[in-house]
Amino acid sequence: MPTGRLSGNITQDWEPVMLRRTKPKGADLKSTKAVNQALRTGAPVETVRKATAGTNKKSSSAAAAVAPARKLDETTEPAGLERVGTEVRAAIQKARVAKGWSQAELAKRINERAQVVQEYESGKAVPVQVVLAKMERALEVKLRGKAVGAPAPAPAGAK
Repeated sequence: MPTGRLSGNITQDWEPVMLRRTKPKGADLKSTKAVNQALRTGAPVETVRKATAGTNKKSSSAAAAVAPARKLDETTEPAGLERVGTEVRAAIQKARVAKGWSQAELAKRINERAQVVQEYESGKAVPVQVVLAKMERALEVKLRGKAVGAPAPAPAGAK
């Protein structure tokens, strides 16, 4: 018989409580700790070797995804910019040497950098009409049109 303040029949009316663990995430299952524990308990462990594991090769699916983008760019944009032609390159060099100028001196006379003259003579430059016109005036040689390398006509104001 219970003594104290409570009177009556005391019973425990509790239901069992189940504590559930959260399911392990994919990264947790792949950790070395989880794999070793599974091996110790005898659980099945599957190992899969990737085809390009440990190499610096791109997968074929990644390469295939890039190829259509390149094809799209090639079809919508021009293949490349025109460079200075061999006739123009030779005419610039020939006229400059005939005047006895260095590339730097020619560049100074046309108010351009020496690198610009070097690129024109090596054929790496994209021709700009303003620069070609400056070279024509300085070298007194035609660099544009059909008669490339021919002496330039005298300016209209000069006599």
